Amino acid sequence: MRAQWPWINRTFGRWRHCYLAHSPGGVFICVILKVGFRSFSTRYERLDAPEIRGRFPQFTGPKNMTALYQSDGGLVDAALANAVHVQLARAHGATVVENCAVTNISTQGQDKALVTTTRGKFRCRRVIVTSGSWTNQVLGSVGVHIPMVVTQEQVTYYATPNVREFSKDRFPVFIYYAPDGCYYGLPIHGNSGTKVGIDVAGNAVTPETRTFTPDEEREARAERFLKENIPTFLGPKLYTKTCLYDMPYDRHFVIDTLQSRGRPQITFCLGAAHGFKFSCLFGKILTELATTGKTSYDISGFKMDREAITNPDFEPVFKGKIKLIPAKL
Repeated sequence: MRAQWPWINRTFGRWRHCYLAHSPGGVFICVILKVGFRSFSTRYERLDAPEIRGRFPQFTGPKNMTALYQSDGGLVDAALANAVHVQLARAHGATVVENCAVTNISTQGQDKALVTTTRGKFRCRRVIVTSGSWTNQVLGSVGVHIPMVVTQEQVTYYATPNVREFSKDRFPVFIYYAPDGCYYGLPIHGNSGTKVGIDVAGNAVTPETRTFTPDEEREARAERFLKENIPTFLGPKLYTKTCLYDMPYDRHFVIDTLQSRGRPQITFCLGAAHGFKFSCLFGKILTELATTGKTSYDISGFKMDREAITNPDFEPVFKGKIKLIPAKL
């Protein structure tokens, strides 16, 4: 594995991050972020509106704009990282079966499992489930459902004519807490243009009812935000891509085994729509849980016996069209 580290490191790059706000609610979120940065000794700077414009003149927001700035943030190239994960798995003897839907999991005793798929049945001693938006469809076959909502989100790319202005050396990754939502964006990366999205702005769907059709109203909403706050970010629209968020009601990860249900051979993880950057760590934790039944990492806050999962009256921390799915633990 150590011989692969230089290649793995190529999937990660140093990028600057900027968290901005000008509404009371957004400023409060930045205060919470500041407490988090301090607790982990993360270096940051607090910038007021003149300082923001002086460092990044692309931002043209209101006079009460404020920001927390990190010069040593990072970005993981998702496509490259996924390819590396698959190649490393194959190098260590794994067989990757694509386009293979899991239709059922059954267990026998505490050390045998049968996974039924659209391409056959697989017998094994341990099963690790990381099926994202399909988590309840998979775990439902053993009587477990995680209260969660799946939403259809989207991001839009623009062919800004201001290429140099929006290179990663001149413009940061940003999260902007505006009065009407949380907007995020990236400078130009690879062969794409500038990228913008709105966090948790989509409608509730299921993996079966989701579409790949962009929401034009959300595209227009993002453009209005950019015209008001980062106008030179815009250019001809290249395309909009849709994706799924899978979120427990507290929007935290779920990492656990089904030991409490008498099925210790099943381990699972739900990334809560922001887990990709932790995928290498998740893999290590899940491997430890599957092979030894415990992990050296503190995952007490991510177990499935917490209130957000066991309490049917738990109030979701995010806004949107919520379809409650009761817990069966």
